[in-house]
Amino acid sequence: MTQATLRTARLSLVPLADEHLDGEIALDADPEVMRFLGPVCSAEQVRRSHRRRLALAEQAPGLGFWAGLVDGEFVGWWLLEPPRRADQGPVEGQAELGYRLARKWWRRGLGSEGARELIRHGFVDLGLGRIFAETMAVNVASRATMAAVGMRHVRTFHQSWPDPLPGTEHGEVEYEITRQQWEESAAAG
Repeated sequence: MTQATLRTARLSLVPLADEHLDGEIALDADPEVMRFLGPVCSAEQVRRSHRRRLALAEQAPGLGFWAGLVDGEFVGWWLLEPPRRADQGPVEGQAELGYRLARKWWRRGLGSEGARELIRHGFVDLGLGRIFAETMAVNVASRATMAAVGMRHVRTFHQSWPDPLPGTEHGEVEYEITRQQWEESAAAG
């Protein structure tokens, strides 16, 4: 199964491709965008990340990175990827949701709009049973997006980082939504 192109009222979510690299470079060079993710990245670092992002679609059928576009303009990216760490649970039947938007597009509801569509896609089109997302506990904006799309906080945990970011001492949080929870919410309106 190849990655589908998805659409919302305002967004086109297209499989990430080489044509989106300049948008990725600008995104990862913004210190505010990277505040809870790590240091800003050089263009060469983003090129390497871009190759890994593209490879994910080949490794996990139906999953991968999507570039979000509004009227053809790069907004950021969204992803559904299999769990990578043992503490995230089994790979089969679940995926991790992620998103990264250019600052210009913050506070317009696009993060949650794209996330809702990927959750729908994961449950309806891919048959996943659980979708989860993680962020730093102090990342209030990302946590608000997770809650806005129906995800629930399931745990706070701590990881060891070689170069911890400010706020790391408060830990990471994991949010989730199961297919059953999503279906019940959809049925309730």
